Amino acid sequence: MAINEITEPGQDALSRERAIKRLKKRRDFYGHLLVYALVNGVLVAIWAMTALHGFFWPIFPILGWGIGVVLNAWDVYRTDTFSEEQIQREIDHLRRHT
Repeated sequence: MAINEITEPGQDALSRERAIKRLKKRRDFYGHLLVYALVNGVLVAIWAMTALHGFFWPIFPILGWGIGVVLNAWDVYRTDTFSEEQIQREIDHLRRHT
């Protein structure tokens, strides 16, 4: 058995729980993105039918809500684990500054 194959008791359950949590976050993000596109598409259509050459007022919900979508994407797709190199760098940094 290789060293990488050795796991602590409960490690598989913890990995499964983390995987399910990430999958749920990803599914929820896609729902958020779909609603964002549909609602803002309707707002742009309303603008186009009522004041095509007027001020493009849908820009406000598109940008405002878009910030939320970007932050949601960052939360879903960022890595929540650290490499051993990152951990060691932080330990060295803390030792130098204490």
